[in-house]
Amino acid sequence: QVQLVESGGGLVQAGGSLRLSCAASGSIFSINDMAWYRQAPGKQRELVAVITSGGNTHYADSVKGRFTISRDNAKNTVYLQMNSLKPEDTAVYYCNAHILARSDYWAYYWGQGTQVTVSS
Repeated sequence: QVQLVESGGGLVQAGGSLRLSCAASGSIFSINDMAWYRQAPGKQRELVAVITSGGNTHYADSVKGRFTISRDNAKNTVYLQMNSLKPEDTAVYYCNAHILARSDYWAYYWGQGTQVTVSS
């Protein structure tokens, strides 16, 4: 089965940087959009950044200019470079991908999440 596994989270001070990775594995034929979401305790999950199969990107206003999403199609991996981190960036970060599995249907898949904590 398809699964997404995030890594790279941790504890950093405000102004610091982290790079998150999310690798997809399993019976994958093709991957369309890949995205990062985040969710703070008691808050709604929100979209952080999206990258299409063609490399087009979109960012939430709150992270634009600080975060960069990228992908390595050969590795089925999406990255999120997070710079100039702020305490309000603290959340569990989840990757999401629209994937055509070898079972021949498109579906969205979620990673398990990785904690990012930014201290002031």
